[in-house]
Amino acid sequence: MAFTLWLGTLALACAFVCVVALPFHHENQANQSNECDFSQGTWVIDNSSSYPLYEVSRDCPFIGFDCLKNGRPDKEYLKYKWKPYGCDLPRFDGVKFLEKYSGKKIMFVGDSLSNNMWQSLTCLLHKSVPKSNFTLSSEKIFFSFQLPEYNASINFLKNGFLVDLVHDEEKGRILKLDSISYGALWKEVDVVIFNTYHWWVHSGRSQTWDYFEVGDKLIKDMDHLEAFKIGLTTWAKWVDSNIDPTKTTVLFQGIAASHPGTCLKQIEPDNAKMEAYPGVDIVKNIISNMTNPAKLLDITLLTQMRRDGHPSIYAGNGPSFNDCSHWCLAGVPDSWNEILYATLFGI
Repeated sequence: MAFTLWLGTLALACAFVCVVALPFHHENQANQSNECDFSQGTWVIDNSSSYPLYEVSRDCPFIGFDCLKNGRPDKEYLKYKWKPYGCDLPRFDGVKFLEKYSGKKIMFVGDSLSNNMWQSLTCLLHKSVPKSNFTLSSEKIFFSFQLPEYNASINFLKNGFLVDLVHDEEKGRILKLDSISYGALWKEVDVVIFNTYHWWVHSGRSQTWDYFEVGDKLIKDMDHLEAFKIGLTTWAKWVDSNIDPTKTTVLFQGIAASHPGTCLKQIEPDNAKMEAYPGVDIVKNIISNMTNPAKLLDITLLTQMRRDGHPSIYAGNGPSFNDCSHWCLAGVPDSWNEILYATLFGI
């Protein structure tokens, strides 16, 4: 199924670089080693032609999350870049990225936040090689962006829990916390970026399961973060047992903060003190205990500070829908891919 082309207009005034730091302190502003900790930093304004990193209507009109196209009147959110403490986040170089991963397959596996990051990466790459005869295709829950000149494919596989969700005719929807039966596709790629969290904390009508299952025991309800911990532990054990780290690089897209109901009309980052975000410690502890720990893209703090980066009523679903979970493109997810780039290149 071909993607529908979405067109929009983006106009930014290019001027000199004006850097305004948003003060936010953290006890551990840098790693103890010489490596930069990209998870800690602040958002700064860049009025140069560098930001945003692409113009959707010109560089990648095939994506969603285009808030300008959907009527967002302000453009300040496009001018911020992430500035880690003590170092600079390297600028994304799409040509260098494609040369490194020529002939390779990259796959995002997760929910719609993975899709957000995947779409950002497709934009960044298309901007770098605008004359490429790219193809976009989708089949049910699998989406693929391919650049034939580099024999490279950037894919997204929708899978919000990573563990099995099955439908039983009698019992309904069962989320099996200790079962992964469809991981074969995860092993056939060179780089895989996993993500899961937001579907686990849904409740009420947005909850997509009726029962949890652990072993042969059905549980009508349990603490959702405890269920998340069990499910993520299952994923970690599966990765250790089934993925060869000499052939496949495994990363985990960290938890992106949401701001339920509070992002409308926000036009600048929030420099207030950030509280600990639920689920982050679970992710870090489980990854640290893996035999071959996944590389964590720790994006929680930088997203906590960007209440202004969500689509709000400009998600394309009408003014009655206030989306404070996903992110406008261009925008915050581009920084996630800059961190991905730095991580993959060992910068």
